[in-house]
Amino acid sequence: MEQKIKVALVDDHVLLRHALANLINSSDEYTVTIEASNGKELIAKLNKDAAPDIAILDLNMPVMDGHDTAAWLQQNHPTIHVLMLTMYDSELILIRLLKTGVKGFMKKDIHPTELLFALQSVVEQGYYYSAHTSSKLAGLFLENEDKVPLFQKVMLSDQELEFLKYASTELTYKEIAQKMRMNPRAIDGIRDGLFTRLDVKSRIGLTMYAIKQGLVNF
Repeated sequence: MEQKIKVALVDDHVLLRHALANLINSSDEYTVTIEASNGKELIAKLNKDAAPDIAILDLNMPVMDGHDTAAWLQQNHPTIHVLMLTMYDSELILIRLLKTGVKGFMKKDIHPTELLFALQSVVEQGYYYSAHTSSKLAGLFLENEDKVPLFQKVMLSDQELEFLKYASTELTYKEIAQKMRMNPRAIDGIRDGLFTRLDVKSRIGLTMYAIKQGLVNF
């Protein structure tokens, strides 16, 4: 009998995680060997158990989210194929996750047959992208009225992303500057630059953008 392909499931929603595990374990080709509720828990289990072939990560998790977990896996276990489970599929989210080595994206309402196809695709081809995701990625290279590809507009630096997260809280700009260990004038510069790039006019606009892009959730 061929050895089954090992899968790790990382999701803080226990019922969904168990449902996915039961589905995967019912197949002849795959078996769930690790279950965890966040990235930190996954890392602890990887230190004890054999590394899986595939890791399915939820994007929004407490303690250590899917993005940070994927980045850690790329650095420490680059042979593990990472699939991201998320309700968000904005261009910014796709770019950020692709940069961390994520090999595919799945919506949480994915059909069981599509889930198994995704596992097969990432094993055999090295990636899995649905038609919807492929269309989103292709759209990143289309030019807008200013002849600028969309990906150049949505690409934000780590510093800008950090600022957006803090701007979505009750912290004042002065407190954000302290958190980021920057001069308040530099923070004003980041804010004004985002106003222009994202075509928003207020802090509320920045917060709404961050929520829409899945950078923060309440």
